[in-house]
Order: sequence, then structure tokens, then C-alpha cells
Amino acid sequence: MSAVPADLQYTAEHEWVRLEGDVATVGITQYAADALGDVVYVDLPKVGAALAAGSIVGEVESTKSVGELYAPLDGEVVEANSAVVDAPETINSDPYGEGWLVKVRVSSTPALLSADEYRALIGE
Repeated sequence: MSAVPADLQYTAEHEWVRLEGDVATVGITQYAADALGDVVYVDLPKVGAALAAGSIVGEVESTKSVGELYAPLDGEVVEANSAVVDAPETINSDPYGEGWLVKVRVSSTPALLSADEYRALIGE
């Protein structure tokens, strides 16, 4: 059973979002990290990149597969987590903490899933 923190919002593509004011921190869920296996490489959008909700903005590679990173909302990247680029395994060990991927200044937010809706999506 994967952890699904109640204070976050989620996408059907297995990203999580923590909205603080007009800045959202984004990462992939523990469910996604577990499904990928040992993460060995992360490609993140650059600071200043414009994101459109639903568009592919990066990728997460593991020893068994490659997963695409989707923008959960519209906005501009204000920070990319260079620590996960240098140590991608952090996504497996701490997906909701040190394993965050990008921070985005939000221009609009589509409907996101609650923790309960995400649990239902992944069958928990």
C-alpha cells in the first residue's frame, strides 16, 4: 500500500501538487515511484519554462522503464530540484519530501484529485 498524504492534490498521471499561495511544488507519487522501481535518471524542465497542464515536461527513468512527467497545471517553472537530478534515487526514498521535482508559479489550475479520489484511482 502506497502512502497518499491527505494534504496534497493529485493527477491521474501520478503527480502530486502542494499549492502554497501561487507556487505549486510538484513531484511524483510513491505509487508511481514504486511502479517505476529504482530511479536512475531525471530530466526536468528548466527554470523559466512555461508549462501547460497535461503536456509532457520531462521524464523519470528507472532500471526497468521510462516514465513521462506531465505538467499538472499551467504556469512557469521557478525552481527545479537539482538535488534529484544529482541523486535520482531520492524520488524512491522520499517522493513527498526531498524528492520533489519542480516549483511552478501557477497561472491556472485544472481540477486535481483529492487524496481519497487518488486512492480510489490506484485501487487502495
